[in-house]
Amino acid sequence: MKRIFLLFLLILSACVTAPTLDVAVAPEGAYVLDPAHASVNWSISHSGLSFYTARFDGISGSLDFNPTDPTASHVDIRIDPLSVSTGDADWDDTLATDSKYFDGDTHGEIRFVSTSATKTTDSTGTVTGDLTLRGITKPVTLDVSYNGSGKSFGHSGATLGFSATGQIKRSDWGMSYLTNFGIGDDITLRIQAEFNEAK
Repeated sequence: MKRIFLLFLLILSACVTAPTLDVAVAPEGAYVLDPAHASVNWSISHSGLSFYTARFDGISGSLDFNPTDPTASHVDIRIDPLSVSTGDADWDDTLATDSKYFDGDTHGEIRFVSTSATKTTDSTGTVTGDLTLRGITKPVTLDVSYNGSGKSFGHSGATLGFSATGQIKRSDWGMSYLTNFGIGDDITLRIQAEFNEAK
């Protein structure tokens, strides 16, 4: 049994190659977000005592990737506000549906659509796009790192990996509730995303 397991590990390691940061070798074209390997986390100051952190579980999206000119690539991400996850089911429901927060029953989608990008190094840059939240659309700029292209187990095509961070003010999208009581206005975003080459 042990030999079979070791053989399986050898076969698996042979099928998985280390990612490369050389953007030019990544296949051009359409990619689909892998929700099993993606996360959108956000944090907010809680009266200066801590940075309260939560995430969204319902994420989908697409990437049109241009390895020759990565700044010409285009990304479209959709998030289900009802999928907000804090570890407290009752509070999740309040955040998701209450009109003071995400108001997900009325505005059933959070969406980010890129409009431009800049390159700072061979593997980093910024992506600016329109963020629609609670029916309000405003520009947001994210700092993005390209983690490389490679093979993800279970997918026949290429996989591209990215990390991103950004900061927004929740009041810009009509969520200023409790800012006068020490709950922060600034929201820090931390994003991880893998995109699998579309078949």
